[in-house]
Amino acid sequence: MPEPARTPGTSSPFGIERNPSRVVAFTDAVLAIAVTLLVLEIRPPQDSRHLLHGLVTLWPSYLAYAVTFMLIGQVWANHHVMFDQIRTADRTVLFLNTVLLMDIAFLPFAASVLAQAFREGHGERVAVVLHGLTFELAAVLFNAIWAYARRRPRLLVATLDAAGARAIGGRFRLALTWIAAGTLLGALVPALGVTVIAAFIPFYWLPIRGENRPAGARRGRADPV
Repeated sequence: MPEPARTPGTSSPFGIERNPSRVVAFTDAVLAIAVTLLVLEIRPPQDSRHLLHGLVTLWPSYLAYAVTFMLIGQVWANHHVMFDQIRTADRTVLFLNTVLLMDIAFLPFAASVLAQAFREGHGERVAVVLHGLTFELAAVLFNAIWAYARRRPRLLVATLDAAGARAIGGRFRLALTWIAAGTLLGALVPALGVTVIAAFIPFYWLPIRGENRPAGARRGRADPV
């Protein structure tokens, strides 16, 4: 049975529903801090007499920085895609988004572990799995937020149609499979795992079909999954 419509700001079993603009602003701030912390993990070489050699040997740090920065950038972009379609947030959305941010805040540590493992030549498999699992958890939480919102049409904008909702959901589900595959491969061949996860970056920046369909072309709310 469909849930009765509620006016935003009224009470519900999951607490007062709020405008999600503050959720987005808080998320933007946490993501900005996370990407800033990434570069702080790249330490200058100690020996300035062989500076060029020292800078070159830091390539694992550059790689971990670039891959993690771009993946966090994707989190930022797709978080906006998702919350462009969520018109109101209840406490469940707030909780899931908070757990997502807790995971994102862990990424500078995971990137540092990845860089150190490749730099020292020990523990690469564990490091790639840790890095991959951290992003996999982010993908799980993205899917959880979107699935929860889709099952409660009152949380979504009225202009989102079923095709647009499916396209967004399909892109988020693809992240689960792709990152999981890279993580599993990384447990066997670390360099291959990092390559697969990095290959996810250019694809995921592509626009999602239906996400910006003109309002006149939309016929109604998203259908529940």
